[in-house]
Amino acid sequence: MKKLLLIILTIIVLNPLLGMKTFADSDKSTPTLLSEAAIMIDAKTGSVLYQKNADAKVYPASLTKIATAIYAIETGNLEDVVTVSKKARNTEGTRVYLEKGEQVTLKKLLQGLLINSGNDAGVAIAEHLSGSVEQFANDINVYLKNVIGIQNTHYENPHGLFDPEHVTTAEDLAKITQYAMKNKVFREIFGTKKLKWYGESWDTTLYTHHKLMRERPYKGVTGGKTGFVDQSGFTLATTAERKDLSLIVITLNSNFQSEAYDDTVNLLNYGFNNFETSTISEGTIFTVNDQRFSVPEKLSYTNRINGKISKKMKKNGELDIVNQSGDVITTFMLDKMEKEGKSTKMTTSRNEVKGSSMLGSYFPDLITLFLTVLIVVLLIRFFWRKFKLMN
Repeated sequence: MKKLLLIILTIIVLNPLLGMKTFADSDKSTPTLLSEAAIMIDAKTGSVLYQKNADAKVYPASLTKIATAIYAIETGNLEDVVTVSKKARNTEGTRVYLEKGEQVTLKKLLQGLLINSGNDAGVAIAEHLSGSVEQFANDINVYLKNVIGIQNTHYENPHGLFDPEHVTTAEDLAKITQYAMKNKVFREIFGTKKLKWYGESWDTTLYTHHKLMRERPYKGVTGGKTGFVDQSGFTLATTAERKDLSLIVITLNSNFQSEAYDDTVNLLNYGFNNFETSTISEGTIFTVNDQRFSVPEKLSYTNRINGKISKKMKKNGELDIVNQSGDVITTFMLDKMEKEGKSTKMTTSRNEVKGSSMLGSYFPDLITLFLTVLIVVLLIRFFWRKFKLMN
């Protein structure tokens, strides 16, 4: 009976530690997706956390409207009154039912474009900004390359209706979305769940088409855009944030709408369960070869939870953040400091020591394991001696 009691006590002590290990291991599995192409990036740093055929050229469908919206916000005047043309009124596909001659502000057209995916609003925006859809396509392609810095996207229209030359990649769409999310006006419209709409021929309430924002709410989702044409399959762009981690997920060419959402949720779960954003404080000092460098502003980088990180300072002032596999996560340029004469001492930041330690972030877990084993051994010895005395 006493031996049984001792075994039970040992299991109770060890069980929490074993349970935590099992849970942590299960969270690290990389999801398998059904979408043809996909990518997940950290919105703050641009670090790629997952990718599948991310550089393959595909049709974006209505995810095109993310680029149209940020381009219009940055190059147009939101208070401008736009007169709707016959061509805009007759645009096929999803609409906000604009009428020829109707006058609408540019901001309202952007709301109809992103919330209800209005193709007619897209044409009205293009004609207002560039005079024609054809010229708008030329203008936005230059903007995408020169301002946002992407190279594998070519747009033929502002809405994403099929054109064989209208192509992009998951990687480019993630970069476009990352750039757009830095703009306050875009974030507000992109994250709108519903909006009262009063038009010349249509009074209604617009609801976002993105199910993770309404019908299938996901904790932390801050915005989204859906898309579909026969040639593109179902496309989905999603932004989400929890604590200090902000994610952007793009899934392209899913055969079914449910697949696009399932892939997105699986990627978001994978991201939030496995990654975290760390920071280096402004003013932190790093030293290499007796030369000191200072962090000019708070820096952020994304790494695996409990993953060992090292910081390697270069002579030219570049600071590499290196993961446990030896891969450079990101590089920062620091400010060179003037030497303080011969008395200058070698200094190392606390962050650098922590990241370069052999034990790294696992050290607290080793202490916990050691103390747990020690307690178990002492308990076994105590009950064993008591047992021998009684017998």
